[in-house]
This record gives sequence, C-alpha cells and structure tokens, in this order.
Amino acid sequence: MNQPSEQRVPVLVVGGSLVGLSMSVFLGRLGVPHMLVEKHARTSHHPRGRGNNLRTMELFRVAGMEADIRKAASVLRDNHGILQAHTLAGSEQEWLFRQIDPGNRTAGFSPAGWCLCSQNDLEPVLLRHAERLGGTVRFGTELVSFEQDSDGVTAELLDRSTGRSSTVSADYLVAADGPRSPVRERLGITQSGKGDLFHNISVTFRADKLADVVGDRLFIACYLTHPEGAGALLPVDNREHWVFHLPWHPDSGETVEDFTDERCTAHIRAAAGVSDLPVEITGRAPWHAAERVADRYHSGRVFLTGDSAHEMPPTGAFGSNTGIQDAHNLAWKLAAVLSGWAGSELLESYGTERRPVAVETAARAAQRSAEHSHPGFDAPPTGGRTSVLSVALGYRYTDGALVGADAKAPTVPEHFEATGEPGTRAPHVWLDQDGAKLSTIDLFERTPVVLTAQDSPWQKAATSAAAKTGVPVACHGLDIDLDNGGEWLKAYGIGPDGAVLVRPDGFVAWRSQDGARDAESTMSGVLREVLSLKESKESKAMASR
Repeated sequence: MNQPSEQRVPVLVVGGSLVGLSMSVFLGRLGVPHMLVEKHARTSHHPRGRGNNLRTMELFRVAGMEADIRKAASVLRDNHGILQAHTLAGSEQEWLFRQIDPGNRTAGFSPAGWCLCSQNDLEPVLLRHAERLGGTVRFGTELVSFEQDSDGVTAELLDRSTGRSSTVSADYLVAADGPRSPVRERLGITQSGKGDLFHNISVTFRADKLADVVGDRLFIACYLTHPEGAGALLPVDNREHWVFHLPWHPDSGETVEDFTDERCTAHIRAAAGVSDLPVEITGRAPWHAAERVADRYHSGRVFLTGDSAHEMPPTGAFGSNTGIQDAHNLAWKLAAVLSGWAGSELLESYGTERRPVAVETAARAAQRSAEHSHPGFDAPPTGGRTSVLSVALGYRYTDGALVGADAKAPTVPEHFEATGEPGTRAPHVWLDQDGAKLSTIDLFERTPVVLTAQDSPWQKAATSAAAKTGVPVACHGLDIDLDNGGEWLKAYGIGPDGAVLVRPDGFVAWRSQDGARDAESTMSGVLREVLSLKESKESKAMASR
C-alpha cells in the first residue's frame, strides 16, 4: 500500500537506533501515537553498545521487555569483568575488575540487574515491542528537512528505496539521530566539552580457534597492550565471532582505508599472541570517543536525545544508558502535555533535568576510560575512582518538575545512597500486594503516584486533588505492618503520617515527611507546580473558601 503524501502524528521520532526505538516503546506504552523514521534499511548489524545498567533494565522491566531482552542476551550471560593483558596467550595479565556485581549486592537496590546485550541483539527486541504497541516505524526513510512554528513541526521525508517524498506534520519532533545530528545542526545548537578524546576502528571478524586461546576467561572486554596488537577484544558469541577495537590516529593522516584485511589480521594475531591464528575479517567501522554535550536540549518543539544531545566514551556504557534514560524522561512529559494533564511548560524541565546529568556522566565516562587505560587514550586518571553505581542509580535532578529538591546537592554523588528525596530515583522496596511480591519500581509508569500509609488522610487528599486538577493520580495506601514491615517508610524518608509523590518516570517529585493541616490544598498545589498547571478561576475560588 502506498503511503499517503501527507500525514499528521503527535510525535515524530527521527532515528531508529537504541534511543529512538526506546522512545517509540515508551511512547507506545503511554498511548501516544507517533512515527519513527530511520534512514538505514534495518536495525544495526554491528555488535556494540552492549552494557545495559540497572536503571535502564528497570525501565525495560516496567515496559514489559526485560524477559525478552535477557533471552536475546543469553549468549553473553556468563561474561563478566574487564581483563588487561599483554597478549591473550601470555602470562602477563590482570583483571581490572572481575565481576559487574560482586556478591549480588545490588539486589538490595533494584529489582533488575545488569545485562550484557549487544546493540544488534537488543534493537530487534525494541523494534518488535515498538511495533506491537502501535508505533509507525519506517526504516529506509530519511528526514530531508523540517520547519516549525508555534503550532507544530512540518517535516519532509524521503523513502530511500523508492525516491518518493512525503510530508509529515507533528506536534513535536524528537531527534535521536546520532552524534553528527543533522537536526541539531539545523537548529544551530552548539556543544561544549573536551571534544574528541580518541579514535578507534571497530573490526568484526571470525576466528573459531580464538576461543581456545581465551579459554574460561569469559570477559566483557580484554584490553591488549602489545605494541603491535594494542586494542580491545570483545566476544560476540564466545566461540567464533569477535570484535576488535584498533587505535586509529586520523589526526596523523591515517584513514579508514589504511586498515586493510591484512593489517587487521596481523594486529589481531599479535594481540592474541598466536602468529598463525586463522582470522576472517567481516567488517570495519570507525568511531570516535568524545566528551561533548549540547548547550541546549530543545528549540521550540524539537528535542534532542541520546548521542544528538551528548557524546561520551564507551567505558562504563554510560552513553547509551544516558540516552535511553533521556527518552524515558521526555516520553512521559510529552504524553502528559498531549493528554492535557500537564502544561506545555513542563517540557522545559526536560533539558533542565537531563543536561546536568549528561555533563557529569560524560566527565565520569572519560575518567573511567583513563582509569582503565582504554586503548588509544593516554590521559592520566585524575581524582578518585568512578562509582558506576552512583552514576547509574544515584544521579539526581536539582531543578525541574520538582518541589523541595536540594538545589545545592551534587548531580552525581561520590557514593550511591537511596534517600527518597525529591529529585532522586524512587527507592526500590519489595511489597506484598495481594500475596504477590511487587517492587515499588513496578508502580511507576503511566501516571503520577502517591505513596502513603493505608487509611492516611493523604489518600482522600490525593483523590480530591486529582479530581480538582484533572491529573490521573494513582494512590497506593500501603499497609505499614505487611508491606515489608514498614521498610518503605524508612526508604522514602517519611513517617507514618507522611506521603510521597512519584512521577511516571520513577523520580520523587515531592514528599511530606508528616501530615499537613490542609492535605487536599497541599496536594493540589504540588500537582500544579510539578506539572506546570495553571490554576483555574473555579479552583482559586474553592481554595479561598
């Protein structure tokens, strides 16, 4: 069936990689009609972007994808740690770290766990869920141009297989079109940061005898230091398919074409320490490790997410995770505004919240690359060692769609601690709900949520405030005796008479540690402030009585 020449959708997503597809899933889960366009003909075939941290897996869990993703990731399920060695066959080696989560200590912080799933395995899962949720996904379709005004965005699209053009009108455009983002450039948004840090050529290859050399050292990556074989080796299936990142020096005039099959083969053999290792080169792709963050995250009705908003080195897998979390932050705000239960000013909080997180995370990604002496990067480490957990779970918003956040608190703390403060991720606590085990994390997705004790005045206040403001608030009155012995009260930093408002993205928007003299008025005011809602004349009159 031919596509119509003109279409209208509430949201147009440009870019169909990890972040764009995640945005499609999140919008679909929230019932927002949208279209995603991606210029490439299919999902990524290159195994990269493999680390999914705890927070990202929590988001995938709530979105109903965790089981499918872990199934897609099963081939690397037993891979842990980063090894550093002179050559794989040599005796000079050490583990930079042995386990991602030693002792399973993060089980107390999250219902999810780290997951090693390569981009080429993860994207098809995201695509299936996006399409099942009703998203219109068009691969092989390129954004040619766009214009925006106060009413929306008009985009010209090109079907690259047929050469046919079409026009799409949208209320909002979300750019997930990569580090060289044409959308960002079209908007004239500048970037800040240290810029390019180092460059690599990512080489995919087959070598079924390499598994014999690796043996039982099932690593996430191995950094090789032999002068003629320096680089990073990553397993794809632990058997015959592998990836090797070779240092590349374009500033010295070195080109991608200089990395011939013969050169790459010799380099891999030197790294392995096996001079006659059979190697079949199957592909190569250049990539740049950089530290850059866009100076603005939106212009009018166009928003930047993922690599179009920030670049950071791959060590720690912070880049893709930060991008997916960008999408999650923006998706609920678009849904709320489009559904009418939030004011359009709420969208201003997207950049206010997410940009400081990207700045701090990019700096820590660069620091971690230095700590691990990532091949091609010779910067010395500075400061203390980076806490991956504090970056993954501990980051906070000090300003934005919040009430009572600590404006002076660090965006990323030195050490992770779940406090339940406004601006932080709502803590994970196991609850007993009708005999079933449920995490508090599972409660947050579609609407704002109020957590309070059973039969608390805050329950009635939340119901009345929801009716008065038009906000679809879900209120959970938790049994202090049954629900983990009241541990959730301690985790969220409130007393038996207190209450917490959690946003759909699972971040604490406000909390009252105790009761309030006029709980209904307090709750109504908080909802309006968080969601940028203007108080109606009728509401003002009722409040003054």
